[in-house]
Amino acid sequence: MTFPGFVQEDFEALTVPGLEGRMEAIISRIRPKLETLGTELAPYLSALCGEEMYPHVAKHARRTVNPPNDTWVAWAASKRGYKALPHFQVGLFPTHLFIIFAVIYESPNKLVFANYLDKHAAKVKKTIPGGFYWSLDHMDPGGTPHQEADSKLLKQWAEQLKKVKKAEIMCGLRLEQDNPLLGDGSKLVQTIEETFQTLLPLYKSAF
Repeated sequence: MTFPGFVQEDFEALTVPGLEGRMEAIISRIRPKLETLGTELAPYLSALCGEEMYPHVAKHARRTVNPPNDTWVAWAASKRGYKALPHFQVGLFPTHLFIIFAVIYESPNKLVFANYLDKHAAKVKKTIPGGFYWSLDHMDPGGTPHQEADSKLLKQWAEQLKKVKKAEIMCGLRLEQDNPLLGDGSKLVQTIEETFQTLLPLYKSAF
């Protein structure tokens, strides 16, 4: 299967009421596309990062009551899992697609990244495109546009990463669900690759 892109129904799958109904919609509509995307982009990311990168599609296995608000594929340098490592993700909320670098609260590397961000806030401010965004909670569909984040705020986030056990950080691009680019599989893959290339210095700085 060649990656076909995403359509309106994929985003609507994340609004189906109830855990069982939503999981059925995710498994039938979105998961096959994420699996294809994961396999298709793994060689590109492996070459980009200089080591084997493995795709992991979210299974939402721990959920027993509340349905997931988003779903994703992540790539990390481990076959066993991605949460303990800095990683890349592509995923969907009902409102948008996200293409991000992430260090979540379960990763010990967040201290490494926090020190880098604290020391090089001005450089990060310059090198990340203004249209990208930051998020401090992977469950929250919102975030802060990079153009609104000055060096002082980046340093504040670095401090939070150091001091708060549950703190985490993500940076990347969001494409609203009505963006025509989403329906063009090859153009979307190209955009994802370009975004990951832009985010590579952040990924490398987390080790």
